[in-house]
Amino acid sequence: MAGPDRLDTSPTDIAVELRGVHKRFMQRQRAGTLRELAGSLLHPKVTWIEALRGIDLSVRRGEIVAYAGPNGAGKSTTIKLLSSLLVADAGEVRCLGMDPSRDRLRYVARIGVVFGQRTELYWDHPVSASFEWKKVVWDIPGDRYLRMRDTVCDLLDLAPLMGTTARELSLGQRMRVDLALALLHEPELLLLDEPSLGLDVLARRRILSFLQEQNAQLGTTVLVTSHDMAELEQLAGRIVMLHQGEIAFDGDFAALRGDVMRHRVLRIEMEDGSAPVLRGAEHRASEGMRHEYVFDGAEVALTDLVAQADAQGRVVDVETHRPNIDDVVAELYERWQGDVTGQP
Repeated sequence: MAGPDRLDTSPTDIAVELRGVHKRFMQRQRAGTLRELAGSLLHPKVTWIEALRGIDLSVRRGEIVAYAGPNGAGKSTTIKLLSSLLVADAGEVRCLGMDPSRDRLRYVARIGVVFGQRTELYWDHPVSASFEWKKVVWDIPGDRYLRMRDTVCDLLDLAPLMGTTARELSLGQRMRVDLALALLHEPELLLLDEPSLGLDVLARRRILSFLQEQNAQLGTTVLVTSHDMAELEQLAGRIVMLHQGEIAFDGDFAALRGDVMRHRVLRIEMEDGSAPVLRGAEHRASEGMRHEYVFDGAEVALTDLVAQADAQGRVVDVETHRPNIDDVVAELYERWQGDVTGQP
C-alpha cells in the first residue's frame, strides 16, 4: 500500500531519512553433538540474518510515527541505526541533516533514546547522580536543566526515587527514570524502543500525554516502537509496519483499519440459545445465549446476517463493532505468515 504523499515536503523539513537501507547480522550455528563440534572448529557454520532489506522511510520534523511489526521484523535494528549504535551495510541514513555514524558527537546531543531493555543509569549510584552526570557531560545549561528536571520528576513521580540506586529500582521505576533522562536536554528527535515496558496504566497515560505535549509545544519528532497497538494509536497519527525487514504498510490508523482489515464483529443473542448458521460470517465463540461472529462488512450486509439468524429462531439482541486495533494487527500478522511476499 502506498504511503502518504510527501512530495511537497522540503528536505529541511525532514527529520529522518532512510534510503535503500540494508542491515544483516552473522549468526553462528552451535553444534549439537561432539562430532559436529569438532567439525565446527575447522569449518564454523554461520547464518546471515537479513534484518533490513532496502528500507525507504521519511519522517517529517514534528511528526509522531509509530513503528511496529512482529518480533524480528527489524524495529530495534532501525532504532539502533538512527541512534548511531549501528551502521548500515548499504544505503543512506540521514537524521537532522546529519549522518548519525559520521557526525556522532554533534548528532547525539540533539536526540533522546530510550531502550526498554537497556539503561544509562549508574548501577550502584543514586538516580540523582545520573541526572547530575548528564547535566555535566551533555553541557545542559543550569536553568534549562532545573526546569526539565522538575518537569519530568513531577510528571513521572520520581522524587521518591532520586536517592535510590539503580540496582534497587523495579523495571517500571527504571523505565520512568530512563525516559526522564532522555528528555532532560529537550531533544529534537526522540527514539523510543518499547518505552512503556513495565509501566502501569496510569504511568503510561502520563507518558503519552507528556510526549504529545512535548510534540505540540516544542515540535519534538518522535519515532516509537511498541507491541501495545492501542498505545501507539493513541500517540501517533501515522504507523509504519515492518515485516521481514521490509516496510509492509505506511499510512494512518484509519487506513490500517479500513483498507487492510474490513472485518466487523457481530454478537447475536438468541432466545433458545442455539448458534445460528450464518452464510458470510465465521462463528468465533459462544457464551450462554450469546454468539460471536466475524464478517467482512464490504462483502456482507449486516441486515442480511440478522435476517438469517431471525429465520432460525427469535433474535433477542444484536451488537456489532469493529475489532480493536490489537485484533486487527494480530490478524494482519497471521496473514503475513502465510504470505511469502510479506505484503498485506
